Amino acid sequence: MDDGNDKRVPTGESNDSLLRSEQKFRLLVEGVKDYAIFLLDPQGYVSSWNAGAERIKGYSEHEIVGQHFSRFYPSEAIDRHWPEHELRVARATGRFEDEGLRVRKDGSMFWANVVLTALYDEEGKLYGFAKVTRDLTERKQLEDLERSGRRANEFLAMLAHELRNPLAPICNAVSVMRAQEPGDSVMRWSIGVIDRQAQQLSRLVDDLLDVSRITQGKIALNVEPLILGDIAVRAIETSRPLIDARGQQLELAVPPEPIRVQGDMTRLSQVVLNLLNNAAKYTPEGGRIRLSLEQANDEAVICVQDDGIGIRPEMLEAIFDLFVQGGRTLARSEGGLGIGLTLVKQLVSMHGGKVAAFSDGPGKGARFVVRLPLLAAIPASVDARHEAGAVMPRGDAHRVLVVDDNFDSAQSMTMLLQLWGYNVRCTYDGAQALAIAAEFNPEAVLLDIGLPGMSGYEVAGHLRKLPGLDRVMLIAMTGYGQSEDRHRTSEAGFQRHLLKPVKAELLQGVLGELAPAPQGGE
Repeated sequence: MDDGNDKRVPTGESNDSLLRSEQKFRLLVEGVKDYAIFLLDPQGYVSSWNAGAERIKGYSEHEIVGQHFSRFYPSEAIDRHWPEHELRVARATGRFEDEGLRVRKDGSMFWANVVLTALYDEEGKLYGFAKVTRDLTERKQLEDLERSGRRANEFLAMLAHELRNPLAPICNAVSVMRAQEPGDSVMRWSIGVIDRQAQQLSRLVDDLLDVSRITQGKIALNVEPLILGDIAVRAIETSRPLIDARGQQLELAVPPEPIRVQGDMTRLSQVVLNLLNNAAKYTPEGGRIRLSLEQANDEAVICVQDDGIGIRPEMLEAIFDLFVQGGRTLARSEGGLGIGLTLVKQLVSMHGGKVAAFSDGPGKGARFVVRLPLLAAIPASVDARHEAGAVMPRGDAHRVLVVDDNFDSAQSMTMLLQLWGYNVRCTYDGAQALAIAAEFNPEAVLLDIGLPGMSGYEVAGHLRKLPGLDRVMLIAMTGYGQSEDRHRTSEAGFQRHLLKPVKAELLQGVLGELAPAPQGGE
């Protein structure tokens, strides 16, 4: 009599169907090569092994079946009984998942994601465990690189901020000394040395941040039609003090017809400047540097050639890599961080161009060639455009408040503004700044962001609420120059964001935007 509870033996047809299904499943598991899929008995001994397991872990089936799965774990995991812990959790909850280091047959480590599933028979008795292991080494390495990159970028931003704080008073003090027109030749020489070295340090800080921004994709080009000769002139003006200080001769070769390109004036000038500075650095005193521009078919070509120390053949490609220098010595007398040429390559690439280095070897000079897409036609108005010299207005009767907790920076900035003819007050914290502003009624406030107690952002908000100061020009002075920093100062109501050390001509241009001072006012 059938009580309805007996387990019937499958018929021949259903049994064949089950066997075919099992065979398909076995072929599927054995054919998977991206995942290690294998079975463990209730005690954790390997009972089956697929092709993926052999590829990932290195063991063939006959080597590993019958071995305990703990041999896949580092010794420290075995010492703390982690394999047994996995089995206990899977037995109690039905499943265990983990990520961590595992060991291959050859002893090498890899980062793995593992899923352990408990298997039970029809009577509820533990049959064993199914384990699926995925090799995540490449993903883990990428995540570690991204994490390291973020930490490096954060460090560079902080380093730039900390370096700019002492640079600001140094540059301000140089401007003050120059304004005094020192008659002593030794004093003039000393001022020149301080100025050149401070500018060099500023450029190194800027280069560090530019590399960080480019690697994060945070540099946006302000593209416009340009004349290649204008780019060269701007770069030469900036590089000239270094070249002159080394007694080098600079030759400029420019064709009579203008060469037109599409690009960012600031960034392309930076490309030429870095090539000129690189040539000056690796060319002996009294050496020759040649900057030439030409049009070759559909390309604009910039060439910087020197008769300096040259480049070894094996370095011609690597010289554009970050932190690589072609002629490094223990003395490191040339200085630098090996960043300038990396920036050149990245900025040229962003403009759709390419750069290459050439040299006949050590002692035979070097030649750097930049090729940029040629712009066929530019509006005639561009041909006639020239950079006008910055107008340096006097600051008579304009009231300016300087707020900076760095005493030297605040004092030197105050002295410089006074020499320019501004009516200046100075303070070192936010609360006192608000008190002075209420009485002084400044037209512009040079405000440091990193103030103690009350940040520059908070001071700016309070200043706007004071009677008569709703339209005051707020100028942020800070060592932080990332795009998110500029966005934050803009949101806080600052009209300008100036990086320390603030360049004198830039500051004069900004303050020159103040409305004409009323007659008879303070």
